[in-house]
Amino acid sequence: MSAALLSFLLAAPALLVSGGPVYSSDNGTVPLVLWHGMGDSCCNPLSMGAIKKMIEEQISGIYVLSLMIGKNVIQDMENGFFMDVNEQVSMVCSQLAQDPKLKGGYNAMGFSQGAQFLRAVAQRCPSPPMKTLISVGGQHQGVYGLPRCPGESSAICDMIRKALNEGAYTDMVQKHLVQAQYWHDPLNDDLYKKHSVFLADINQERVVNETYKKNLQLLEKFVMVKFLQDSVVDPVDSEWFGFLKTGQAKETETLQESVLYTEDRLGLAAMDKAGKLFFLASPGDHLQFSREWFDANLLPLLH
Repeated sequence: MSAALLSFLLAAPALLVSGGPVYSSDNGTVPLVLWHGMGDSCCNPLSMGAIKKMIEEQISGIYVLSLMIGKNVIQDMENGFFMDVNEQVSMVCSQLAQDPKLKGGYNAMGFSQGAQFLRAVAQRCPSPPMKTLISVGGQHQGVYGLPRCPGESSAICDMIRKALNEGAYTDMVQKHLVQAQYWHDPLNDDLYKKHSVFLADINQERVVNETYKKNLQLLEKFVMVKFLQDSVVDPVDSEWFGFLKTGQAKETETLQESVLYTEDRLGLAAMDKAGKLFFLASPGDHLQFSREWFDANLLPLLH
């Protein structure tokens, strides 16, 4: 989900090339892997391409890999809507394992849906090791609503809304629509747990996969950024791993109040007690942040 990020960058292009300290580094600089959000691509010069360039200018010598899902940027954008997420994660795991620059470990930064996809990478593919995961507006408990659907085509957005409303948990929709794979309906909890092919799996909704739990706890830091005026993610609590209470669609609960945490099904409670979880807030709308906020809050995490 990148429209807000794009609007920020378009409105203030000077922020990308001016000001801010340059951080020196040596050969021990930790590489960084980026995964974009819905409707975006790896290399758009007005969004992810600009973020990549900004980080490279700020941290001398850093290797930044902005993931392309497909053979070109058009496929990359389309796959953010239509390619099975489990296939995407598997593809990325293979790419990271084959990259010699990542063999010593890397940090990861995901934007919107790219953040939850990178968490799946951490849980499923511990080699090479992910050190810090930074989730920028990621929906870790999924979404129950699609208020604004950014992307290249309003027709695509209309199709997504219709498909989700008519049958998010049908086999056809789950297989072919990315957003259905993290659609979390609190009013149909049994359907969600049974038929969600991606989110219910990585969130341990059916069984506890001890490998997922062990691998996630290998992270040194898991940082979650919530946008306080977010008009895209519904509910916004999902960005801090909270969600709507089961059986209704009004009251929310925090991560710490959830069964996922109280039973520690994913290891998040243990990570919290070990000081590995960080909850950051940004005052803007979805993926809207200033260069100053990024420099002060996220850039120091990349060293």
